Amino acid sequence: AQLVESGGGWVQPGGSLRLSCQTAGLTLEYYHIGWFRQSPGKEREGIVCISGIDGAIWYEDSVKGRFTISKDDAAKTVYLEMNSLKLEDTGLYYCALSFRGIRTHQEMCATVSADYWGQGTQVTVSP
Repeated sequence: AQLVESGGGWVQPGGSLRLSCQTAGLTLEYYHIGWFRQSPGKEREGIVCISGIDGAIWYEDSVKGRFTISKDDAAKTVYLEMNSLKLEDTGLYYCALSFRGIRTHQEMCATVSADYWGQGTQVTVSP
C-alpha cells in the first residue's frame, strides 16, 4: 500500500489549505482514516480520524470547526480542508490508515496508531 500526501505549503494566519492523500494498493473502504500532525518540538498527534465502519468522525479540540476530513472512495483519495489556520497549526501533516478490526477510529487518533503512513506534507502558517 502507498499513501502520498500533497497540498501543503505556506499560508498566512486566517488562510486555508486543502491537503490530499492519494492511496494505492488497497481498498479504502476497509480502513479507518486519519490525519496526524507533528509540530516543531512536539510529538505526533492525531487531529482527525474517520471511521471506516460508520463514517463517524473524531476531531481534536483545537481543530474542531476549522478542519474537515472527507474521502472519495472511488478515487482512493482522502482530503483535509483546513480553514482559519493559526500559527500553531504549523507542522508536518501525515495521513494514515488503520484496519477497521484492529482498533477504533478514536483509538487510532488517541494512540497515534496506524497500519500505513504517508511521508507527510509540510504546512507552515506565518505572517
